[in-house]
Amino acid sequence: MKTELKVSQSELYEADYYLWIQDTLEKLKHQNYSQVDWKNLLDEIEDIEKSERRSLSSNLVIVLLHLLKWQYQIDRRSQSWELSIVEHRIRIEEALEDSPSLKSYLTEILEKQYRKATRLASAETGLSIEDFPAKCPYSIAEVLESSLETFDC
Repeated sequence: MKTELKVSQSELYEADYYLWIQDTLEKLKHQNYSQVDWKNLLDEIEDIEKSERRSLSSNLVIVLLHLLKWQYQIDRRSQSWELSIVEHRIRIEEALEDSPSLKSYLTEILEKQYRKATRLASAETGLSIEDFPAKCPYSIAEVLESSLETFDC
């Protein structure tokens, strides 16, 4: 009987994801732990962790990209760049409000995401990648909080 429950839970996960979530929540709320589809639940939790990190990484690249364009293409500055910087800073801020422990992750990935941003900035601006500093010239605090005047040359 126990095997049938696991198989049917696994089948439910594949057949109707939303119903599987509702069913799993009910089992957890009622402490029916032996009936929980643990394998898929653990996979989902791991996916959530990866998704949170990916979202932060992506938003950081976009902020860095627009800061580089802001700093290196003064004559082409636009309100859309400024709005993008503000929007993606807000997204990062909201993620950190929900999960403050991810702040250290931003510091870990700053250089890697900066290198991605310089490649994008080079492609978008036509500037050589060598025109940008090899190492990120900004601290996390500057990336997330500084006014754009800070980035004026």
